Amino acid sequence: MMGNGDLENRGGTKGRGNTYPPTNYSSSYYVESTETQWTSWLVPMIVVANVAMFVVIMYVNNCPKNNFESEGRCVARFLGRLSFQPLKENPLFGPSSSALEKLGALDWNKVVHGHQGWRLITCIWLHAGVIHLLANMLSLVFIGIRLEQQFGFVRVGVIYLLSGIGGSILSSLFIQRSISVGASGALFGLLGAMLSELLTNWTIYSNKAAALFTLVVIIVVNLAVGILPHVDNFAHIGGFLTGFLLGFVLLLRPQFGWVEGQRLLADARMKSKYMIYQLVFVLVALILVIAGFTLGFVMLFRGENANDHCSWCHYLSCVPTSRWNCNN
Repeated sequence: MMGNGDLENRGGTKGRGNTYPPTNYSSSYYVESTETQWTSWLVPMIVVANVAMFVVIMYVNNCPKNNFESEGRCVARFLGRLSFQPLKENPLFGPSSSALEKLGALDWNKVVHGHQGWRLITCIWLHAGVIHLLANMLSLVFIGIRLEQQFGFVRVGVIYLLSGIGGSILSSLFIQRSISVGASGALFGLLGAMLSELLTNWTIYSNKAAALFTLVVIIVVNLAVGILPHVDNFAHIGGFLTGFLLGFVLLLRPQFGWVEGQRLLADARMKSKYMIYQLVFVLVALILVIAGFTLGFVMLFRGENANDHCSWCHYLSCVPTSRWNCNN
């Protein structure tokens, strides 16, 4: 996607693809209209932070000064040092890969051999271009605001950040010749949390089968988009799995007093705030999250390549066709 000389020797840039918003599906199974809602402020702040970071990237990139016309003229030169790299180098209207790398893009070699583990976090706040940024931020608004209104900024913030890190770890284990940027791992974590929240709070929703089907379709479509070249689907998968498990731990609701039309039954359950199956989900999910992060960090900082342990897993991120070659 970004073809400067520095990148050609290392394979390219993996942009974390776009998460399409699950428009209006939540209203089909939302039952408690009198539930107190939180005011959403964290999600808007994350959007502002990502936009501000993109402006900083473009300022540092300074295409008119640093571009040597090898790929053409800078795009939108009237923006001065904020103008974009030539479209042949970056078709997403954004900076060069060297600017992204300078500001914290995920780079396996620098994380493992350069001891720059902070890149697992900073890459979440970087985007490869205006198109990449807009798609991810619109998705974040549609997905994140509803979750923050229902569960508060602390739980949503924890899921967002840990899912982003989980996506970065899995990406580093499988993709070691490219740099990667984008918030899509964190966004897929929120999608995964929405799915586990529906499952663990199954009894309190109406039209839940339709809601489950819609949400699964949205997730499958987004993961399918990730098999296109130059899209870091391992970040999507890692973020989704992390968010899915964290949803069981952080987004469960007490079951008594919620089931419409069953108040007597609910009163009889007043002594048991949570159902047994919910507590089982919490325990299993918590164990899997801790084990997954521990294993991931150990493999990563030992410099292991996860493709050596899974010969077919590379197809999860790119499927070669007659139109493109995944080796690049």
